Amino acid sequence: MDERIAELEARLDAFDRAERDQALDDLVGLVKSGRIRLPEPGPKVNLHAHSFYSYNAMGYSPTHVVWRARREGLRAVGLVDFDVFDGIDEFFRAGQLLGIPTVAGMETRAYIPEFSTREITSPGEPGITYHMVTGLAKSAIDDAEALEFATMLRAGARRRNESVVERVSACLAPVALDYEADVLPLSPSATPIERHLCAAYEKKAETVYPDRADRVRFWADRLGTPQDDLSDLLDDSRRLQALIRARTMKRGGVGYQKPTPDTFPLMTDVNRFALAAGGIPTATWLDGTSPGERNIEELLDLHVAAGAAALNIIPDRNWNISDPAVKDLKVRNLYRIVELAGARDLPLVIGTEMNAPGQKFVDDFDAPELAPVVARFLRGAAVLVGHTAAVLDGEGGYLSDWAKERFKTVAEKNDFFARRGKSWRR
Repeated sequence: MDERIAELEARLDAFDRAERDQALDDLVGLVKSGRIRLPEPGPKVNLHAHSFYSYNAMGYSPTHVVWRARREGLRAVGLVDFDVFDGIDEFFRAGQLLGIPTVAGMETRAYIPEFSTREITSPGEPGITYHMVTGLAKSAIDDAEALEFATMLRAGARRRNESVVERVSACLAPVALDYEADVLPLSPSATPIERHLCAAYEKKAETVYPDRADRVRFWADRLGTPQDDLSDLLDDSRRLQALIRARTMKRGGVGYQKPTPDTFPLMTDVNRFALAAGGIPTATWLDGTSPGERNIEELLDLHVAAGAAALNIIPDRNWNISDPAVKDLKVRNLYRIVELAGARDLPLVIGTEMNAPGQKFVDDFDAPELAPVVARFLRGAAVLVGHTAAVLDGEGGYLSDWAKERFKTVAEKNDFFARRGKSWRR
């Protein structure tokens, strides 16, 4: 039986949607027959999981993310892919079959002119911030202008990727990539990110230099690393790909492209897109140590004034730190941002991403460091679940005209949607 379950779970990540759906249906059948036992949901959530529609370090499809969330007893799970909505319908289907609340959104990067001289959440890139749309209910975009904006996001990502490949391939020749043949097949929706490029370069090097010693010499020369170190890295794709990315695509690398105000859309335009697509504009917070985030009240008030109605946090980056001094600083920053968000009635969207090897599937909600903020994390999840359930049931969502007319304060609105989320049934 364990082999059967493992085989079905592997098929959850097939690029063919019909195969994924059938694999989940078969797993649900095993659950109904009692051959797989699922735990009762506990007080833990991940509302920021990437899937293979952008990049998931485990190769998980949206369906697999939901399946694992249900197997691990999460109270709710959320999908957040880069620049695409493609996995949302699949994600909700899996949630309905498995009986777990699902929410969905999208992540992108945006430009904030008011912080053009200060780093925010994108290290080394002043004015650039990661930004989100949350509370989406379907993959399709009905609004014509929003659809045009989404198409622009895809096209912009492709242009940036192609430029990186052109520059890096010139440096790594004869290990050069054909974007159409070597990169696009790595993404089911033809929307690869930098991490796909690194995987493609690693694979191409294996083809060009099948002899291990030759490959060691190649990478040692091109990445400026001693051969002894490279020999170890060849057995660790995670570390090798991270080195390829750091040396060729990040600052100082031949493929790095310094963002300009035209590289990414304005944050205010992303917010308008979020509303037109039926979502909630959502600001993001890293760890409070960048110049921009050290001016956190100014930044947060700017976000709220521009329409942001929720705040994303990656807790694991703020407490699971080995250096005691750094940990103390970031934990204090975490408590402060949660307090400031509460004062502004911003629901919190939290999760662990899974878009890099080694990241957890779900944060440790029992960690002593998170004890003062876990309740706020779970309440934010309840608000997002309540909003999504309302929209899927054809009712008014969190930022709808109905909500504006019904609730006198944001706090009152949060209470309503949190209650709706806690009583979720579909």
